[in-house]
Amino acid sequence: MLVNLGTPDDPSRASVYRYLKEFLLDKRVIDYNWLLRNFLVRGIIAPFRSKPSSEAYKELWTEQGSPLKFHGEKVSEMVQENLGEEYMVQLAMRYQSPAIKQALLKFKEHNITDITVFPMFPQYASASTGSVFEEVMDFYRKELTIPSLRFIQSYHDNPLMIEAFANRAEKYNLEDYDHFIFSFHGLPERHLKNADENNHCVVKKDCCTTICEKNHMCYGAQSHATAYAIADKLGIHREDLTVSFQSRLGKEVWMTPYTIDVLEECAKKGQKKILVFSPAFVADCLETTIEIGDEYKEEFLEFGGEELDYVESLNDHPKWVEAIVGMVK
Repeated sequence: MLVNLGTPDDPSRASVYRYLKEFLLDKRVIDYNWLLRNFLVRGIIAPFRSKPSSEAYKELWTEQGSPLKFHGEKVSEMVQENLGEEYMVQLAMRYQSPAIKQALLKFKEHNITDITVFPMFPQYASASTGSVFEEVMDFYRKELTIPSLRFIQSYHDNPLMIEAFANRAEKYNLEDYDHFIFSFHGLPERHLKNADENNHCVVKKDCCTTICEKNHMCYGAQSHATAYAIADKLGIHREDLTVSFQSRLGKEVWMTPYTIDVLEECAKKGQKKILVFSPAFVADCLETTIEIGDEYKEEFLEFGGEELDYVESLNDHPKWVEAIVGMVK
């Protein structure tokens, strides 16, 4: 079962509201107590964000629908073809449809005895991969017969996935760019601290830049490791890149540096041409196509920059499919 985050059924405000409500009410996403979480989501965030988010989804939407979903469907077909008849491949979304429960019920109907759960998030975070695992286990908590379950937790440095991201960048002449930004989806710093069992997180500056035994499950450390692996594959020097984080919500401190601040700093330094990677996402979506490709590009030009290009996500790249098949087998 391939599982991605999810997408509204259509770009209407009502559908976006339903998606935001389900997503943000997840206690692993907004980890406040039940009462405060419901007040914030139902009373403030979903009602006020649904309209601008709906407008953004309308820009993103294609004749095929949501890119995150149709790329997921294509990847599922390709993985099924590669794995053959001995396997049954299902695409699911953590939020909205097709739901994880629907996929698990199909496995049950076909008497599937061994299930591999493959979250489409290269770097582990409680709010993404952890939430998928909890939803699967919650389903089987009510079942009398539980099949063999295998959870693929993270694959931030998988060689074939790294190669696929590098292949996507090869259509650009890297020598033309003044700086490279590897922009990952952000998390509140509090999430990192709460998940840290080794007293390592945010204890010292740049604690995420080197992955080690104490932080090998840290989202920030895995993000840096992914960025450095792609850069090494492409021959990009560390001094020519910045790892940053986007899509923060609310006023509390999230992972830094923020991508928009890095872009402003690049412009001030006279770095006029920027190439942006977004390796937290394996399919293009609102955060890549619209947030980076449109909004950040517009702001970078206003800062005084001249060109911002975004490296397309993996989508249905053959190397990405090969990577999934290899990890499943």
